[in-house]
Amino acid sequence: MATPSTLATLIELANKASDEAAKRLAAALRMHEEAKQKLDLLMGYRKDYAERFQNDLANGMGAMQFNNYQAFMQKLDQAIAGQDRIVVDALKRVDQARAAWCAAEQKKMSFTTLNARALKEQSRRDAARDQKQSDEFANRRTQPKRSLT
Repeated sequence: MATPSTLATLIELANKASDEAAKRLAAALRMHEEAKQKLDLLMGYRKDYAERFQNDLANGMGAMQFNNYQAFMQKLDQAIAGQDRIVVDALKRVDQARAAWCAAEQKKMSFTTLNARALKEQSRRDAARDQKQSDEFANRRTQPKRSLT
């Protein structure tokens, strides 16, 4: 079994790895949230633009203006599709970062458990040694002294 000092070093390294994984997870979550906000903004803009298009269409518009609206709506749809892919990719990165963080936490907990077991075993050995010394001392006190004559 590893010594408590070795395990303490491993726990310290595992803590650092877990902290780094948590930072990467936080960054991935932030990027995902920002990507979602951009997608929501684009979708809101498309909705407003579509309503304006419907109003202008109801009031009458020329063929050129109609074609411009259609072309712009297609570009907005392309931008939305592209941003949606970015959101999906960001979500995959969040899932990967979360899995890495969970693995780092599990490793840290394993080392902590091993350390607790090692400390418990050391305490048990110390108690057994102390008991043995007490027993030996008690035996020496109760045995008659031998004379060397």
